[in-house]
Amino acid sequence: MLNRRMLLSLAALPLLAGPALSDSLPDHITVATEGAYAPWNYTNADGTLAGYEIDLTKLLCERMKVKCDIVAQEWSGIIPGLTVGKYDAIIASMGVTEERKKVVAFSKPYAKAPNGFLTSSDNAMKDLPDAGKSYDLAKSPKDAEAALETLKSKVSGKIVGVQTGSTAATFASQYLKGADIREYPSFEQLSLELNAGRIDLAVANVTAFKAAIDQSKGTLVFAGPTFSGGVLGLGTTNVALRPKDEALKKAFDDAITSIDKDGSNKALTEKWFGVDISTQE
Repeated sequence: MLNRRMLLSLAALPLLAGPALSDSLPDHITVATEGAYAPWNYTNADGTLAGYEIDLTKLLCERMKVKCDIVAQEWSGIIPGLTVGKYDAIIASMGVTEERKKVVAFSKPYAKAPNGFLTSSDNAMKDLPDAGKSYDLAKSPKDAEAALETLKSKVSGKIVGVQTGSTAATFASQYLKGADIREYPSFEQLSLELNAGRIDLAVANVTAFKAAIDQSKGTLVFAGPTFSGGVLGLGTTNVALRPKDEALKKAFDDAITSIDKDGSNKALTEKWFGVDISTQE
């Protein structure tokens, strides 16, 4: 979770740099991803990057007619790296939140991604109430908060894992008070901790769960409802950019519209998630 002190310092970075607004599209850009959030993005044994967002980035750059380099960046430093110019965009399963909007600009969404709960099949947390239901903290706050009150009593005293700097970390600290909330640098680490029985429950983007469940051969399972809105953002994933790079933002928006319109994005999401989570209308 980006704490308030960090957010304030991050917000100041673009002001310190102070370049003028970009009015033309560069012919070469660098895109950062995490490389540790399968199947969105991950690192192969040989060091190469793979996953939905790697294929997506290549396709978007092709539509924009720009050359793209894709680099891995640890999640906790991914926004600061963008603001100081280490790369030009972030494509790393990042949702839009009010706090993030103070620091970066976002493209239109390219995928839908609510947050939910993952646990082990031999843990009592597998029977969390409201399994399969979805709640929006912004659109239906009373229903969502009623469900969260029930969940809070169930997870009280339990060890709940979240990824550092994620919207799930903000969500857990605000709504799951009474739980022992522990932060980890990557979702892969959360999966390892669940498999080892060192945590009871993980909160994360549900689209990362399938790969973890498949890899565990079914010892990890979905639990309880899913949530979006509010501190979790819009329930979508978007390209993050520096606010000054207006031409680049428009290029990404146009490219996303293009791949949604012709079904290319739908095909990619079905390939990597087994379901269409594209944002085509």
